Amino acid sequence: MTEPEYRIRAVYTDSTVTVYQAYTPEIGLPAARDGRFPAVWKRDRMTWVKPSFLWMMYRCGWSTKEGQETVLAIEIHRAGFEWALEHACLSHYEQGLHADRATWKNGLKRAPARVQWDPERDLRLQPLAHRSLQLGLAGEAARLYADEWTVSITDVTLLAHTVHARVRDGDLDAARRLLPPERPYPVKEGVLAHLHR
Repeated sequence: MTEPEYRIRAVYTDSTVTVYQAYTPEIGLPAARDGRFPAVWKRDRMTWVKPSFLWMMYRCGWSTKEGQETVLAIEIHRAGFEWALEHACLSHYEQGLHADRATWKNGLKRAPARVQWDPERDLRLQPLAHRSLQLGLAGEAARLYADEWTVSITDVTLLAHTVHARVRDGDLDAARRLLPPERPYPVKEGVLAHLHR
């Protein structure tokens, strides 16, 4: 079965959805220990969350990149995630989707969230034909994410290292069995219409 180009895939329950981020140990370790982001986590800066574990591995280099050594799985309320999607603006101008460039820019300035669709990755972190959601949260959305939407924070750095070790060994089946069980996320009809052509 062919994957649609634009579809959110995630680990989710009836009430929560899991997203991933990578931080320095100074932020990541206390966040996982306390189940909330520490005071040094800046609520006035844009923060990007990713529902795809493998895209997070691509971004952080299996947690080897400087400043991204601690990988976190953050379980958030689905209501908050869906609010962010509904209030998001696409991060780039798309002819045919936006009335004109000025309209898009004005929408981007006002939006508390923005969306990028980047190629999903396979176990060797090579790009696939379908896209993975990256959700940027700023202002009100970043504050709500940190202080109201977050249900739990888990350090999954060891999982990242273990999956990577299986990939390096060439045992892709074993690596695949370790991956979080992501599946198509059920967004309401029309919710993503303003976020891709």
